[in-house]
Amino acid sequence: MLDQLLEYSPNFGVDTLLLLPVLIALEAVLSADNAIALAALSQGLHDLNLQQRALNIGIVLAYVLRMILILSATWVVRFWQFELAGALYLLWLVFQYFTSESEKNDGEHPHHAPRFTSVWQAIPMIAVTDLAFSLDSVTTAIAVSQETWIILLGATIGIITLRFMAGLFVRWLEEFTHLEDAGFITVAFVGIRLLLRVINDSLVPPEWVMVSAIALIFIWGFSKRNQPDESSVSIPTEATPPTTETILDVEEVVETKK
Repeated sequence: MLDQLLEYSPNFGVDTLLLLPVLIALEAVLSADNAIALAALSQGLHDLNLQQRALNIGIVLAYVLRMILILSATWVVRFWQFELAGALYLLWLVFQYFTSESEKNDGEHPHHAPRFTSVWQAIPMIAVTDLAFSLDSVTTAIAVSQETWIILLGATIGIITLRFMAGLFVRWLEEFTHLEDAGFITVAFVGIRLLLRVINDSLVPPEWVMVSAIALIFIWGFSKRNQPDESSVSIPTEATPPTTETILDVEEVVETKK
């Protein structure tokens, strides 16, 4: 997306700089499915501080892997096995999510994604998941633009936006009932798209179809908020009216003080 827009600016100058806010907004939209997947994976850690730490380190590692992928993309595109591996990995994540039994702790919504006992278990999954998402966008960018610096700039904007979006989704996943399911449905879309590219590139749906489908899924994901657990909410009972004996006892205490 970044390189396609920059084609309209013949020189890197004022026109290109004016496009940057638009590019950042577009990256935010296009990174949403990736961000929610990474946020859901980070929730495999029970502690919020550990989740943020896993996202920080995992996305830094993901950025390094993206740079390596971009610089070696002309070699990577020769081997369909990379896209097949990425597609199978993403579809495996989706299969594991929808077939695993949910865990629910007090005050938490049901969680299907993998659980981790340490940050260092979550970090590789976060980085590899981002790399699988990047296979589609990076190989497409290489096919459209031969300017490596443009693609590197797009990846940098994308990874910064991704970290911001993932932080938001960590909170939103606790608020909205269907959001985690919606996120993994969009992961399935990306996995199927990669798989179709391996089978026959002409079967891949246009970009606008993918964006529209993901937007509809996210509208559904934000359609219902989590309800508070009724068992944890104390319902006040009607106050018991004072009895005659209680009133007499109070009067005796008052008279004694006098």
